[in-house]
Amino acid sequence: MMRTLDAAEVVARAGEQALAAADRAGADIVSIDDPAGIRRVSALFDEIWGTDPESAILPVGVLRALVHAGNYAAAAFRGGDMVGAVVGFLGQDDWGPYLHSHILGLSARSQGGSIGFALKQHQRAWSLAAGIRKVTWTFDPLVGRNAFFNLQKLGASAGHYYENFYGEMTDGINAGDESDRVLIVWDLGDERSLRAADGALAEPESNGSALALSENGDGEPQVRSVDAPTVLCSTPKDVVALRRTDPPRALRWRHALRETLGAYMNDGYTVSGFTRSGLYVLDHDAHADL
Repeated sequence: MMRTLDAAEVVARAGEQALAAADRAGADIVSIDDPAGIRRVSALFDEIWGTDPESAILPVGVLRALVHAGNYAAAAFRGGDMVGAVVGFLGQDDWGPYLHSHILGLSARSQGGSIGFALKQHQRAWSLAAGIRKVTWTFDPLVGRNAFFNLQKLGASAGHYYENFYGEMTDGINAGDESDRVLIVWDLGDERSLRAADGALAEPESNGSALALSENGDGEPQVRSVDAPTVLCSTPKDVVALRRTDPPRALRWRHALRETLGAYMNDGYTVSGFTRSGLYVLDHDAHADL
């Protein structure tokens, strides 16, 4: 049986896990609070999202103000080259103060090197050291690799499905699509997060589940009406590429996932995880409506 760690032990262990993640990624992860570093972070986000300083994803002046007010910004370096960054700001709800992780971006130069995981473990350690036990963010549920990263690699949970969260977007990655997002809730000190930080979180079981959304032989989304304790919702193999090659089909996948994943989440189903094969696994709590 796993012993429950006290708050000081959780903070210490998170720091050790963050250092280990950075070492495995071959990177230095550091907090950013100086004007030169802030300019580099803003420029990196523009590089990743295909924007320019006039329409910056996160303008220098805004980022400078956020950091000055005590919010979080960190970057990953390899040999002096900034290859990733993450920025968050503080919020308040019934939990108390929490961190909303607004943006995380990785340069093409960092692909395959676990930089994103190392950045998030640094964020987790920073938050816990500051007395913050929850981090939230939103992500595009059609992007399967991000779903796996959030739910399995980090051990976070899916909290809510939002339709067209940002409205119309014009950046180089999202232009022409609708901006549905899922809210991620990361309980930094719970067992899932601890196990995930050590790379020990297992995938959810999907055997015997009912398939509500799948891909047919032509690559089109196929929706089925199912009523079962556990349901599965598939994602396209690479929606980012699909937006470039076949935008109408990408939009059909958007609407199909909204009709299934979004509807089941709003109907009391809980996302228990995401498989490497690209499936959301949702379980219904039989007592949720009592």
